[in-house]
Amino acid sequence: MSETAAKAPGSGLGAAVDPNRWKALAFIAIAQLMVVLDATIVNIALPSAQQDLGISDGNRQWVVTAYALAFGGLLLFGGRIADLWGRKRAFVIGLGGFAAASALGGAATNEAMMFGARALQGAFGALLAPAALSLLAVMFTDAKERAKAFGIYGAIAGGGGAVGLILGGFLTEYLDWRWTFFVNIPFAIVAAAGAWYVIREPEGGRNRSALDIPGVILSTLGLVSLVYGFTRAESEGWGDSMTIGMFVASGVLLLAFVLVESKVKAPLLPLRVVTERNRGGIYLSLGLAIIAMFGLFLFLTYYLQIVKGYSPVKTGFAFLPMIAGMITGSTQIGTRLMTRVAPRLLMGPGFLVAALGMLLLTQLEIGSSYAALLLPAMLLLGLGMGTAFMPAMSLATQGVKPQDAGVASAMVNTSQQVGGAIGTALLNTIAASATTSYIADHIAGATSRSQQQLVQLEGMVQGYTSAIWFAVGILVAAAAIALTFVNAGRPGGTTVASSEEDASEELAVPVVAH
Repeated sequence: MSETAAKAPGSGLGAAVDPNRWKALAFIAIAQLMVVLDATIVNIALPSAQQDLGISDGNRQWVVTAYALAFGGLLLFGGRIADLWGRKRAFVIGLGGFAAASALGGAATNEAMMFGARALQGAFGALLAPAALSLLAVMFTDAKERAKAFGIYGAIAGGGGAVGLILGGFLTEYLDWRWTFFVNIPFAIVAAAGAWYVIREPEGGRNRSALDIPGVILSTLGLVSLVYGFTRAESEGWGDSMTIGMFVASGVLLLAFVLVESKVKAPLLPLRVVTERNRGGIYLSLGLAIIAMFGLFLFLTYYLQIVKGYSPVKTGFAFLPMIAGMITGSTQIGTRLMTRVAPRLLMGPGFLVAALGMLLLTQLEIGSSYAALLLPAMLLLGLGMGTAFMPAMSLATQGVKPQDAGVASAMVNTSQQVGGAIGTALLNTIAASATTSYIADHIAGATSRSQQQLVQLEGMVQGYTSAIWFAVGILVAAAAIALTFVNAGRPGGTTVASSEEDASEELAVPVVAH
């Protein structure tokens, strides 16, 4: 497709393709890596930080929850701010704030300071993440280039979490837990300085309408209630009155949000962004896939460290085949096929290959061999997820008006964030229940202490495999949704548009997946 064809009449996007777009991608990738790293790196450091700062077991979860609530709750707001202020400015401010919050977390002297720093990290992450994805969406308009750019971005988004496990293990084991926060600062400085000098946003892509304040309040409170409900369900149980109250409040607030968005002149989230068939299918299938993956990361980390006795560093390295699979699936399979086949033919089979890898893990036992079982399972998971995620990220921001690119990107992040919260709570609950019933059934026959310990470990593995069966089903459902709803044809210069959108105002780029 020619460069001139990449611009839409009336869209206001410049005729020339940005000559600095590949340099810009490097700095956007660094920022994305930092945000994804942070999601897992702190988990490794948590036991040491808890001991140093005197955080109680009851409050320990807030180191993770404060970040998740701020990040998940403010994503739509952050996406719209990027559309209003300009994505470059939102990106640089997000990086600066994230670095400052990381410095505060690394210097924390008590639990309040740590919780505050984590909430600030989440808030600035919610500004930074949608800005990064929407910058890619508006800078890469040629089909083949867009495939490559999103391949790199997808590989980082998928593999960064496992890199966080390795880096977190090294920093905690050989330096100090505080470095899991300080390590963000050089990432942020390099990405912000590079972005400031290199990124040139296409003109006419900024949203000049007034900010929808009722929408901001309702969406933030609704999403915070939803994420907190699942987080609380994990620790307090599904029958807890506060948990139920949070789910009810979330349902009421999000319903009110949808009603407000359908009425106001300049909505925070134009409903056309989510009701368009392709994007709706992508947000749903992505959210389901993340539910399956988040629980798996948690179970495999526990399995390797507690059952197999791996150190944090060795555990991180054990996840490398999954990263290799993701990078291969994203940059080799996804990128090469994205401009040749319909997106659903990458997403559906991708999720099914990942489900096959997950199916292997249902065979886990205490004595399972890493090389014979875990290695092939991780390779399949990585290949499948990399192949599916990459087209999904591209198609999720495809065909929206340039003025809505930030909020469409925020919806990708929101489906991932909410999926992560649901996955951790749901699969943990299933695992805990299976473990408890297994131990109750078998503990009576264990007479010696060593036999009792063995039953405890067998119970844990039984819990993991029970939850992994559910994850297999969830991935199959994600594949079915992708194959059914994502109906964009083979890329060929058409735009993905909802019937309400004026095609002449859209970012006209070839249809690509993910």
